[in-house]
Amino acid sequence: MDLGIKERVALVTGGDSGIGLETARILLNEGAKVCLLDLDQDDLEKAKAQLDSLGEVNTVAADLTKQEEIDKARDFIQKTYGTLHILVNSAGITGQTGDFLELADDAWEETFQTNLMSAVRCCRAFIPMMKKEKWGRIVLMASEDAVQPYAEEMPYCSSKAGVLNLAKNLSKAYGSDGILTNCVSPAYIETPMTDAMMEERAEELGVSFEEAVESFLEEKRPHIQLKRRGKPEEVAAVVAFLCSERASFVLGSTYRVDGGSVTGISI
Repeated sequence: MDLGIKERVALVTGGDSGIGLETARILLNEGAKVCLLDLDQDDLEKAKAQLDSLGEVNTVAADLTKQEEIDKARDFIQKTYGTLHILVNSAGITGQTGDFLELADDAWEETFQTNLMSAVRCCRAFIPMMKKEKWGRIVLMASEDAVQPYAEEMPYCSSKAGVLNLAKNLSKAYGSDGILTNCVSPAYIETPMTDAMMEERAEELGVSFEEAVESFLEEKRPHIQLKRRGKPEEVAAVVAFLCSERASFVLGSTYRVDGGSVTGISI
């Protein structure tokens, strides 16, 4: 399917691995120019090496919890490409987990700064470029946790609920400018973030990585009907669609890519 985004300029945060990297791969295959953003320049260069043969790809290192670094990334985009059409904000962390009564303010603030406020800062920095173009696509990464709470993951769940609300508000504020904002809500995907969770779980339980994954599915995510972790490319395919001309009448929506995990129908 031709997504109609040839020569469009895309910025993918969290782009050095996982969902971000696979999204960049699809966008490049569709003829877009892609800039990867993440924390570590060495990791970004490794990611770029995987994608160089597919098209025009650049990298920029930035800490999304700091406005001045996002501003520098914006300046890099402006200097390199002259504009931006597509923003995919896939950077995120699990944050601290545990008993609500034992989680201090710092645990909440760290998670919100990375998962919600990074999206706020990026959108604030790049929406003006899209307004000038009168065309834009913003895809924010939420989670099944945004609508299906897990008591031991309250900061993460709350931050992702905030992302859903942010996307809906942005869709109302800038849809008339040709900027279409939507969310994708994955569940338990094979990414470095969930790998780290499973490595920690395996160590705690004294089992293999594979056994940790299996027990997590049984005990913590029993509603995933497909009984496996999702693959980054399965999420990236939906993200890429929302970045495209094919999604020209999709606005303020949330697409679940969760293997059936969310049990309700409210959103």
